[in-house]
Amino acid sequence: MPDVARSNDAAGLSDVAGLSDVAGLLDHALLKPTLTEAELWQGCEFARARRVASVCIVPFAVRRCAELLAGSLVQPSTTLGFPHGAGTWQSKVREARESLAAGATELDMVVNINQVLSGNTSAVRQEIEAVLAEVRHANARLKVIFENCYLEREHKLALCEICSDLQVDWVKTSTGFGSGGATVSDVELMRAHTSAEIGVKASGGIRTLAQVQSFRALGCSRIGTTATAAILDELAQRA
Repeated sequence: MPDVARSNDAAGLSDVAGLSDVAGLLDHALLKPTLTEAELWQGCEFARARRVASVCIVPFAVRRCAELLAGSLVQPSTTLGFPHGAGTWQSKVREARESLAAGATELDMVVNINQVLSGNTSAVRQEIEAVLAEVRHANARLKVIFENCYLEREHKLALCEICSDLQVDWVKTSTGFGSGGATVSDVELMRAHTSAEIGVKASGGIRTLAQVQSFRALGCSRIGTTATAAILDELAQRA
């Protein structure tokens, strides 16, 4: 699902060198377990000022995040089954329901990696479909995290097929907490084998403007990063 272009005129930021285009790709990640409440709220205010695509915040903080972003185009988002994906599908549905009720408009769900590796595609499909039903009921959007660093090509292709059939909103490379992050080869595979209506989100280890531009050129419509400030500052300095 393509994103609406965003303006960055607020906070003294003009649309220099495509700044709004780049900001509109970024999901500002606030998922480290060591972040304090003050850092979480500061991160939300920062993301609002920079007009990024979304703030992806730890689940307990969703309600306050949504309040801080209210009236802006920045979407409050959070995670399900994070970071290992090993909970029951029922627990992920409950997480989805709670987060959506708290104000989240986008959810990033980790698949059950154990089931993927075991070849239990019917169970994986059932889980994604159940969560997606909650998301659609709330008129929200779902990103499905593959955690590619643990998967073989056959597993990635199976997930692309499931996500295409179910018409999720994005397929996502990584949590950023696994043994590896986004790679060019994985993004190329996901873009080539997922239906065109579904977005691809690259996440994990993306810290530079060059990486963002590279993944955008490969067809990514979202980029997950903790380095939002450095990326946008580098772009602004080039103007």
